Amino acid sequence: MGISALTPPKAPEDLVETLLEFPDNRILISLCGEYDRNLAQIEHQAGVHILRRGNRLAVIGDKGAREQASAVLRGLYARLESGREVQAGDIDGAMRMGKPLPDVLRPEGGEQIEMFTGGGGVELRTRKKPVEPRTEAQKTYVANLFGNELGFGIGPAGTGKTYLAVAVGVTMLISGAVEKIILSRPAVEAGERLGFLPGDMKEKIDPYMQPLYDALNDFLPQKQMAKLMEEKRIEIAPLAFMRGRTLSNAFIVLDEAQNATAMQMKMFLTRLGQGSRMVITGDRSQVDLPRGVPSGLAEAERILKGVKGVTFNYFTSKDVVRHPLVARIIEAYESDEAQPS
Repeated sequence: MGISALTPPKAPEDLVETLLEFPDNRILISLCGEYDRNLAQIEHQAGVHILRRGNRLAVIGDKGAREQASAVLRGLYARLESGREVQAGDIDGAMRMGKPLPDVLRPEGGEQIEMFTGGGGVELRTRKKPVEPRTEAQKTYVANLFGNELGFGIGPAGTGKTYLAVAVGVTMLISGAVEKIILSRPAVEAGERLGFLPGDMKEKIDPYMQPLYDALNDFLPQKQMAKLMEEKRIEIAPLAFMRGRTLSNAFIVLDEAQNATAMQMKMFLTRLGQGSRMVITGDRSQVDLPRGVPSGLAEAERILKGVKGVTFNYFTSKDVVRHPLVARIIEAYESDEAQPS
């Protein structure tokens, strides 16, 4: 029996093309990208063919793929109309994006925080650049950080947990919703000993804090960041330095929380003062605590589920916004861990 006899014919609707018209040819050129590389990326990810005919694009493929690619093309065109660029990461995010968040999020009992929408997405406005959550999980996470006093972001590396938390913190600081930002991490060795690092205590600790500095540098001009740090309106400190403090009118982030002990986690959570928001981020798969020491993140997750004002947001490899290979690496490790030993 031949292959054609085994393969059912496609339904007529699957052979129909979707024709999209774009009035501004200049914007359409940007939408297509240099050498049509943007169209090629959408074709590859959606499994369609896209043909350009004057100021129209014909999308050819099965019904579901056509609808997805068409929605992405319309959204990216609207993004370009609003004066923003389209890069490979924006296309990747648009392929996974769900419904946009509302233009304005108003935390219960708090200040109104503006968010800007366009092209089917949403963005936070910082001093240096707009920041957009690119996946449904990221959008929900951002909304929960504005709307609740305590939020957890749990998932693998590269999913934007810390980056988006810091972006929300900067947005709230700029708007006046909080007076300061406090960023913290446990100073736990991952294969290295603190004592062998050169320098004084600050110089030993700073490498652990560097990812937090990096995120802030993306959102604030260097001079403004230095001034805010000098005025103690932005603080970056190890978790151990939080003991005994009450953190009021602040946006507080505890990063790498899987490396906090149960006692440290309880200590940190009880630092929350009036007018503050707190975010706890962590990756269950990268615990660097000594063998036999339980992670405070896991305990907090168990104890605080269902507590009013506390939200838990979970990320997977589908939310990775670094190099696409990172998502495949995470999936490979998850698959290996799922295998019976």
